[in-house]
Amino acid sequence: MTKRLLAAALVAGFLAACVASVLQFALTSPLILAAEKYETAEAVAPATRHAFANPLIVLAHSGHGSAGHDHGGEPQWQPAPGLPRLAFTALATLVSGVGYALLLGAVLVATGRAVTPSEALRFGIGGFLAASLAPAVGLPPELPGIAAAALESRQLWWVATALATAVGLYLVAIRRGPVAIALGLALIVAPHVWGAPHGPDEISAMPPVYAAQFAARSLAIGFAFWAVLGLAFGWAWEAVAGTKGATRRSEVAA
Repeated sequence: MTKRLLAAALVAGFLAACVASVLQFALTSPLILAAEKYETAEAVAPATRHAFANPLIVLAHSGHGSAGHDHGGEPQWQPAPGLPRLAFTALATLVSGVGYALLLGAVLVATGRAVTPSEALRFGIGGFLAASLAPAVGLPPELPGIAAAALESRQLWWVATALATAVGLYLVAIRRGPVAIALGLALIVAPHVWGAPHGPDEISAMPPVYAAQFAARSLAIGFAFWAVLGLAFGWAWEAVAGTKGATRRSEVAA
C-alpha cells in the first residue's frame, strides 16, 4: 500500500507540476516581470516570493513566501532572473506537487473511498477549495511591490484557513449529518470571521489591472494543478494495481 501510494504520488505530482509550470510561464511570469518595473527600492518582496502563495506550494495561491526578505541586514539567497528562476520555481512546484499528492492519497485511503480517477478528482477539487480558493478570499495572490502584513501572521492565517476548510468540507461532503454539516459550515466561515492580516494601506504605481489579472490567473492555475493532480493520482493508482496484477499472473503462469 505504501509503495503504491508513493508511486502514484510521484506520477501525479510530476504531471501536475509540468502543467502548472507551463501555465505559470505563459500566464503569470509576464505579469511578475511587468510588476517588477514598478517595485521601488523600499519594497521588501522580490518577485521570487510571488511565484507561489500558500506556504506549502504555494502554487495555488501566490504571494505569501519570504524568499527576498532581509534579516539582520543580510539579503537571503534568491535565484537569478531568467532560466535559474524558472528552474527553481518548477522544482518547488514539483516538490509541492508530490507532497500534495501524498496528502491527497492518504486522505482518500483514510476515508475508505475507492481510489478512482473520478473520486480523486473530487478530492482534488476539494484540495483546491481548501488550499487555494478559501485562503485567497482573505489573502489574494499578490504581485511584487504590494504592501503586506508580517509573514508569520499571514502563514498562520493561511494554515488555519486551509485546515479549517478541509475539515469543514469533510464534514459537509462525507459525514453529511445535520450536526456535521452545521459544524462544517462553521469551520469554513470561521477564518473569515477572524479576518486575514493585512499590511498598511499604500498607493502603488502599478496598474490595478495587473494585480487583478495575477490573482485570477493564479487561481486558474491552481485549479488546473489540483484537477490534474487528482485525475493523475487516480489513474496512476489504478495503473500500479494493474501492473502488479499482470506481474502476479505472469509469475503464476510461469
